[in-house]
Amino acid sequence: MARIIRRNKALSVSPLKASQPLGAALAMLGMDRAIPMLHGSQGCTAFAKVFLVRHFREPIPLQTTAMDQVSAVMGADENLMEGLATVCGKSRPDLIGVLTTGLSETEGADVERVIREFRQQHPEFADVAVVPVSTPDFSGSAETGFALAVTALIDHRVPESKQAGEAPGQVNILAGAALTPGDVESLKDMVEAFGLEPLVVPDLSGSLDGHLSEARLSALTTGGTPLSHLDRLGQSAATLVMGASMGSAAEHLEARTGVPNVHFDSLMGLEATDELMLTLSRLSGRPVPPRLQRERARLQDAMLDTHFMLGFSRVAIAADPDLLHGFSHLVREIGGEVVAAVAPTRAPVLERVAAEQVKIGDLQDLEELAGEGGAQCLIANTHGVEPARRLGIPLLRAGFPQYDWLGGFQRTWIGYTGARQALFDLANLQLSNPTHDVAPYRSVYAHPEAQTWEESQHDTTASSASDHAIWH
Repeated sequence: MARIIRRNKALSVSPLKASQPLGAALAMLGMDRAIPMLHGSQGCTAFAKVFLVRHFREPIPLQTTAMDQVSAVMGADENLMEGLATVCGKSRPDLIGVLTTGLSETEGADVERVIREFRQQHPEFADVAVVPVSTPDFSGSAETGFALAVTALIDHRVPESKQAGEAPGQVNILAGAALTPGDVESLKDMVEAFGLEPLVVPDLSGSLDGHLSEARLSALTTGGTPLSHLDRLGQSAATLVMGASMGSAAEHLEARTGVPNVHFDSLMGLEATDELMLTLSRLSGRPVPPRLQRERARLQDAMLDTHFMLGFSRVAIAADPDLLHGFSHLVREIGGEVVAAVAPTRAPVLERVAAEQVKIGDLQDLEELAGEGGAQCLIANTHGVEPARRLGIPLLRAGFPQYDWLGGFQRTWIGYTGARQALFDLANLQLSNPTHDVAPYRSVYAHPEAQTWEESQHDTTASSASDHAIWH
């Protein structure tokens, strides 16, 4: 069990944490014909929108109630009421997610009461679902905000039922914040390979997968989980819970529908994917399809190929708890060691991270721990570029945000295929970084001029390779 080291400074240097409202907005963007609305100032929404646009490189539908200094003191009920009426009247969405921010939480806004009053004053918008989520910036992280939004969707939109198991060929999937759109697409493909129908909540692979829609510009999400799917969750044979952060949402869903849960802390690596295959085989009554067996054999071959580079390698990781847990077990599975593990917030899953200790902190803490542990590779988001450069080690980009690397949002990390590619990337980073190579032997009888020329050529090649490795 990993030892948790609490934060020991009063500020963050090179922050690792993204805010709860941003995570909740991301969850709402996984619903079809939806729009998140942040109840706060325009700056709160603009900051989240910039992060999301730069990461996904897509137009992101996001609205704000535009609180100012007056409404922050006197109350912003009218801002929220007017904002809901405007969005409903202009865009007619299927779903509006009202997400609080640090400003509205500090002001003491009673969002649920305002929504009830909105229903009374505007019965013409009764067909528009409005789901409030309490997500103050001053607590939690994007991962917890994502989970809170999914829990709110279940509490407000999933009807109570006693029909569990009536659709034996149907399974629910609660997809956590650690899964990319590519991960969700891969997960759906694996479930469908067993003849099962997946109902994913939320489904980022349908809304933020980087597709061109027929509409030139839409104020709402195009794709994702339809609201009608939430009505069917109570008939499924089981709920697959992807990520420890989704535990509370899974408990709420089971309490409302009676559908049993199957929990997976991660789907990264051979062991975790094997567990998923056995679960799907049990639920479907079918053997593992030959295609997936072939993918497993490919992963095993990749583990043989890369263990020369990754065995006993020293890796530093900075990520939200679910993603940190997944990467730590992937590294350990190939024989590496996590010498530095940093998470922005505390979570129970951190105790199961494959490392001696986990620091609750920021990227400055990661840089210090990585230097002390002699890390050979860094796994972090885009903000890890500078720490990796100063440490002189390569960076593997993972997590949110990635705004200086194309395709990061669509990268697949889970399953046999995702783990195989991750091992190849880590091994190639080791190969391209000459910092830890054995120095070439120089005979004491070598001609001084030839030795000087050979050393200069070696230094030039090493510098070029090092620069390439750092910017991977």
